[in-house]
Amino acid sequence: MKKTFINFFVLLLITAVHTDCFGQKLITKTGSIKFQASMPSYEEVAAENKSVSAVLEQSTGDFAALVLIKGFRFKVALMEEHFNENYMESEKFSKATFKGKIEDFNVSEITNTAKNFTLKGDLTVHGKTKAVSVIVKVSKTASGVNAVGSFEVKPEDFDIEIPSVVSKKIADKIKIAYNFTLSK
Repeated sequence: MKKTFINFFVLLLITAVHTDCFGQKLITKTGSIKFQASMPSYEEVAAENKSVSAVLEQSTGDFAALVLIKGFRFKVALMEEHFNENYMESEKFSKATFKGKIEDFNVSEITNTAKNFTLKGDLTVHGKTKAVSVIVKVSKTASGVNAVGSFEVKPEDFDIEIPSVVSKKIADKIKIAYNFTLSK
């Protein structure tokens, strides 16, 4: 019995050391992505999704995010319907993903003060993938890290067609802002 207990304790200790030394993933399922596509003098074209999943491998800086297109919420329900049916075709292209790496990431250098890193990877939206490079600001939280930033995309880069009848009401470049609080 005593030998079994010692073996169990050693196995538990090895597992704990392995987890701490060989990578620790930080995750969230409540990340936020907002986009702004408004033009002056027209109705606001903006939405937010507060159910974005993301994962950060602390030892390598590998980062991935997944957003369900139907999770974006607009102030106007009809705009949300048009977004899903006419522009994003969310029945066919139900999600957008990012897979990449935070360059020169070292979790031991992260403090409560945000530090800028370059995040490079592949952004897939509307079935089309494009390489992107953006600045991400990473800071320490009580249970992990916070990663925030923003960038711009063009609808045509992802084969998203904007009909000429509404093209004056939608910005040429869509502003994307993201906020992920990742923890163990």
